[in-house]
Amino acid sequence: MTTQRLAPLTGVAFIALVIIGFAIAGEPPDAESPAQEIVDHYVDNKTATEVGVLLAVPGLAFLIFFANHLRRVFDAAGDAALSTTILVGASIVGVGAAIDSTIQIALAESADDIEPTSVQTLQALWDNDFVPIALGLLVFLVSVGLSILRTGVLPRWLGWVALVLVVVGLTPIGFVAFLGTAILILVISIVLAVRAGRTGAPAPGTPATGA
Repeated sequence: MTTQRLAPLTGVAFIALVIIGFAIAGEPPDAESPAQEIVDHYVDNKTATEVGVLLAVPGLAFLIFFANHLRRVFDAAGDAALSTTILVGASIVGVGAAIDSTIQIALAESADDIEPTSVQTLQALWDNDFVPIALGLLVFLVSVGLSILRTGVLPRWLGWVALVLVVVGLTPIGFVAFLGTAILILVISIVLAVRAGRTGAPAPGTPATGA
């Protein structure tokens, strides 16, 4: 397979690695739980936490590669201004998630070496460090949604879905936007990969027929 065929699948790779990493690491007790309970979780699940994080890191790299592929697709369609911020948004998500992962590694490595109240404090930070990720997703979704609507490179309903997720992300049920974005990336990744695999498939930037 050519690089052009493989590039869209970086979105699938991102989703797969993040899901597997999260499944292995598991969900820790929140900061409102007793401090010793949090300590016990990280002591008992140290290896699982670290393996989960180490799987998520290359997943985040794939997200950035996927965003760069989208940037190229929309740039070829003449939407250079917004296509650039697709990559910017994904990069912010990557950095925010990397900070999140760093806190988890610190908790797994140090839970039995520092005071339980310090572990609880770090857990409180981990519970609430979503702001950079949310900012990156906002930039990513707005850029993808408007680029789709302006160019028609992908079915336009995907663009409307992206913009609806932006609105949802600004509500008290904002966590739904995280799940919705994962599904959106998966769908876009598959659509682009299938298109690239067809014989005589349109080059990047060609509007989708009937979109």
